[in-house]
Amino acid sequence: MKILLLEDDFALCSAIQSELTKNGYMVDACNDGETAMLYALHTDYSYDLAIVDRMLPIIDGLTIIKAMRKKNIQIPVIIITGMTALSERIEGLDGGADDYLVKPFHMQELLARVRALTRRPVQIRAEDALQYADLHFDKSNRELTCSLRTVFLTAKESELMYVLLKSPDTLFSREQLILKIWGTSSEVEPGNVDNYISFLRKRLRELKSSCEIKTVYGAGYSLTHK
Repeated sequence: MKILLLEDDFALCSAIQSELTKNGYMVDACNDGETAMLYALHTDYSYDLAIVDRMLPIIDGLTIIKAMRKKNIQIPVIIITGMTALSERIEGLDGGADDYLVKPFHMQELLARVRALTRRPVQIRAEDALQYADLHFDKSNRELTCSLRTVFLTAKESELMYVLLKSPDTLFSREQLILKIWGTSSEVEPGNVDNYISFLRKRLRELKSSCEIKTVYGAGYSLTHK
């Protein structure tokens, strides 16, 4: 699960990022509103949740949240702030935030709120089941099925297959796939993407699927139907 953290206090930002990382989250952190706006509105990053400081320099946090909602980015957002007035909380929630946490706060409370907001209802979990041509993919169990044959994917194979199946016939560059699967802070080399593409091609051959992953030289990959 990927989290965008927008906090201008470097010490607090580092502490939150460290705690979230220890609990298994991937975290991209920004310390000013201008950079944060670029991250927040870049849909290729595919964040699952954002933690936003209300009083960021250059562009304030609430402006960023409103811009996200205007662009139809509907991920959960937690505002963290030292502003305690009821009117400020109402303004933040009305501006598009889902939760509001006043500084100073305990890390365990922040983690609990993250868990609460990322618990997806049953109807949304249906999105984890994808169908394309003769392929059926259950992301929650990492099961890729074709006719009566089933293979079980590794974690990264599963994430890559999910991206390709969710947008078949879409050309993805190596850089886009790295952003979606490993995150912006990853040091993964583009060649690693090629390796996982090779693994998935082998899986498709095992299943005798009519689908294939095409290479567009110099541009990237796309999942197509023969």
